[in-house]
Amino acid sequence: MPAYTVETTYRLPAYRHRTYHAATPAEACRLAIEDEDWQGKKLDAECVGETFVSGIWRGTDAAYSAPLAPVPSQFEETVQRKADHFETLFGVLKILAADIRTGRPNQPHWLERAEHAVAKAEAIMAGARDPDDPAALRQGGEDG
Repeated sequence: MPAYTVETTYRLPAYRHRTYHAATPAEACRLAIEDEDWQGKKLDAECVGETFVSGIWRGTDAAYSAPLAPVPSQFEETVQRKADHFETLFGVLKILAADIRTGRPNQPHWLERAEHAVAKAEAIMAGARDPDDPAALRQGGEDG
């Protein structure tokens, strides 16, 4: 049975309280975001983020010495899964909108892609594994 070295990570929020003099709340927020001085920061161990896989290598104790293997997206950080999938959803939406605007009938393969993109978005929102990609299954592989 093969061995894998898996790196898991969680985010530990750091915060600070600092007063900014500004004309508006938006200006105060901008000043706070642009402030790079984190001296006196506090770590919030009560609000630890989810554990996610940040790297995987084939072999025992192989971190950073063997080639990095792809991490199936359902094991990535949820916020990153959402960000990565946004581009897919946006692309499918643009194509479907163009079809509607031009009066072209939706191409069957785009409808299938849209349905898969929606299913994956639902899985991300539910914290579930990615659905199998029907196109990849037809070609003999799996997506994630």
